[in-house]
Amino acid sequence: MSVWAIGDLQGCHDVTRRLLERIRFDPAADTLWFCGDLVNRGGQSLETLRLVHSLRANVVMVLGNHDLSLLAIGQRSRAEQARVNPDLQRVLFADDAPELLAWLRQQPLLHVDRDLDWMMVHAGLAPKWTIAMAEKHAREVEQRLRGNGYRKLLKNMYGDRPAWSPRLSGTDRDRAIINIFTRMRYCSPRGRIAFDEKGAPGCQAPGLYPWYEVPGRAERALNIVCGHWSTLGLMIGHGVHAIDTGAVWGGKLTALQLDSEELRLVQVPGLENPPRP
Repeated sequence: MSVWAIGDLQGCHDVTRRLLERIRFDPAADTLWFCGDLVNRGGQSLETLRLVHSLRANVVMVLGNHDLSLLAIGQRSRAEQARVNPDLQRVLFADDAPELLAWLRQQPLLHVDRDLDWMMVHAGLAPKWTIAMAEKHAREVEQRLRGNGYRKLLKNMYGDRPAWSPRLSGTDRDRAIINIFTRMRYCSPRGRIAFDEKGAPGCQAPGLYPWYEVPGRAERALNIVCGHWSTLGLMIGHGVHAIDTGAVWGGKLTALQLDSEELRLVQVPGLENPPRP
């Protein structure tokens, strides 16, 4: 029995299959943790989503920004859906789209396993958020995403403002929480996200820090595995294991074994013909 965390798939179905073969995934015994962004850009989003859905009894995943975007687009008119990229159109217009999207909408923003001493998030955590606070805020949004008001949430989740504050309420609060869990890379010491900063550490504007290096950040007793930040690449430090190694951009797809006493990483090459950034 093994537990593996896997970085952003982004519609790279064949690459995902190769990685599962490399780690000798056994659906009778093993568990897969996916760090979000199952879809978009890789050209095989429908196949990728179907694969993960077929393994759902063995899968733990968190929602990424591209997954949420797919859910939001799924609520638009057919004419509007026809204007998105062909990779996502194949998902939206598939016969099993209602089943796939309904399952995706039930997935969490944060997963915590205290027995394994690991937690998983797509992008990051606010500097002052403890594990308990992060769980509370994730559950707030998850409850609405799974409930009757999910259409309103998906329609209003886009936007860079407001910055997080515990005093926020309504759609502003939901949007700020979603942005932290699914879009964060750099932020100020007060937790204001710099959405336009996407490069590797060292190129950011003064006064900004990678979310896991902010001075005065909360102590967290669990290891964190995350994705989202392909230009960061494989990064292990500060209790964080960032494993989005840019498979869709021609990098690698990475698996990290979570139940091993030693650091164990397995990688396979990503797309041979990546899309333009």
